[in-house]
This record gives sequence, structure tokens and C-alpha cells, in this order.
Amino acid sequence: MKTVAIISKPDKPELLELVPEVLKWFEEHGYQTVLDDETASYAPGSPSVERTTIGEHDPKFVLVLGGDGTLLSAARAVAAAKIPILGVNLGSLGFLTEVPLSELYETLAAVDNDRCAVEKRSMVHCRLVRHDETVVEFHALNDAVINKSAISRLVSFDLYLDNVFVSNYKADGVIVSTPTGSTAYSLAAGGPILMPSVDALVISPVCPHSLTHRPLVVRDTVEITIEVQSAGEEAFLSIDGQVGVPLEDNDKVLCRKSPYSCTLLRMRKTFFDVLRTKLKLGIR
Repeated sequence: MKTVAIISKPDKPELLELVPEVLKWFEEHGYQTVLDDETASYAPGSPSVERTTIGEHDPKFVLVLGGDGTLLSAARAVAAAKIPILGVNLGSLGFLTEVPLSELYETLAAVDNDRCAVEKRSMVHCRLVRHDETVVEFHALNDAVINKSAISRLVSFDLYLDNVFVSNYKADGVIVSTPTGSTAYSLAAGGPILMPSVDALVISPVCPHSLTHRPLVVRDTVEITIEVQSAGEEAFLSIDGQVGVPLEDNDKVLCRKSPYSCTLLRMRKTFFDVLRTKLKLGIR
């Protein structure tokens, strides 16, 4: 029997009706379903699994019911298992979860019959080093962000590329984003838009003290090292805007292209179609 996993956004009232309907569709089409805890809460009596263990059940694909944040969480959970993700937009922007609810079953039928486009998205591997020891590491689809707390003063960041010193930033933070993440926080900080297929990473300072500090595009073969000089100010490392780790003075955050990639099941829309629809790029 084919298997599909479902990951849902918490506290979405429409899922009370939607989840049972989706489960019925999968049952009628010969699928066994694996539900994360959030999805199971909308299907009384259905067993659930931890989101991080979904890959162990070898589903044909993961259906994400939510917004871009839910898809980012799903990507971190299943990218290593190379499981494709289909995102259905129940949020506001839906840049990654581009399938509207009105086209859900039409798209599911296309996926079931292997008629859906597949797109690989690179990820960034981020490692926090303290006193020459790795404290924690992550894989992110959008970005890794090193920033100060809301009440802290500017924090100093030293930037190195392949151990070669590049610059010192005195800023609210620094963003290391993938091409996918270039249309997220990095774009809001003044960074460029990269096509998803570009083999690059973007380094964007957030509100730098010097106007000469601009976003920097580098090949994704380099290792980016950001050393934090906080001088007692609070600083944090956040992954895809969802996972946060407090930083200490002289901590180093090392970023490079992840060995994993995120596989997205897409509609027949180009990247620029999505830009025009979601970001109103080039709309007169």
C-alpha cells in the first residue's frame, strides 16, 4: 500500500473539516496515512508520530496543510530522507505553499499519477562552535540568522569566507540565506532575489551602522564563518525563523551548503509567475 504523510499548521479552524475530507480521499485512492501530532488532533482516534520521525515511514510524499512556516518545518524534518513535499496554502502569503485550497484534489490526483513537476531546492548547513566544540547544528531551507535581542545595542560580527577575513559588521544582525530564502527575510533586509537554481548563498547585514555594508552573494562552495563579538549584549541564532539558540561572546557560526536538498512538488508555474503573483513583481 502507498503511504503519504500529512503535516499541518496548529490552530487552523478550517482543518477540522478539511483533514477528515483529505483522509477520506487518500483512503479511496489506496493510501495509508501517517499523521503528525497537529494533524491527528483534527482526526480523533487516528494515531500520530513525531514530525521528526516521518521519514522513517517512507511516504511517497508529504502533504503540508498550512503556510510557508509549516513547509519550512517539514523540510527540516524530511529533507535527509529525500521525501517530496506538496504545500497547500492555508496561510497569508504562501510563497512556497503555492497550491490554493481550491486546487487541492486536482493537484493530489496529479501527484498520484506522477504528473506533478519536481523541483530541488538547496539548503544551508549551520553549525554553532563554542570553544572549538560544536554545540548544535541545523539544516535550513530559508536562512540562518544571527541577531541581537530587541533591547540590545548593536552587536559586532566578523565575517570570514574560507577562513579569509572579509569585513566587520556592527549591525542588528546578519542573515545567511539560500536562493529560496532570498525572497524572505533577506529580501526585507535589502538583499537580492536569486533564482532557486543559482548555486549561491546571500549574506545580508540587518540595519548595519555603516551604509557601505551591502548584501554579498557568494558561491555555495565556500564556508561562511561569522564570529560574534557581543560585548555582553544578547544575541541569538535562529533557523528559518523557528528554532532559536542563545549565543555567547566569541561564538562562531559556520554556514555552508547542506548535503541535503528539499524536494518540492510544484504546479506548472515558473518562479517568475510566483514572484508576480505573491510579491507583485513587475505588476504595472
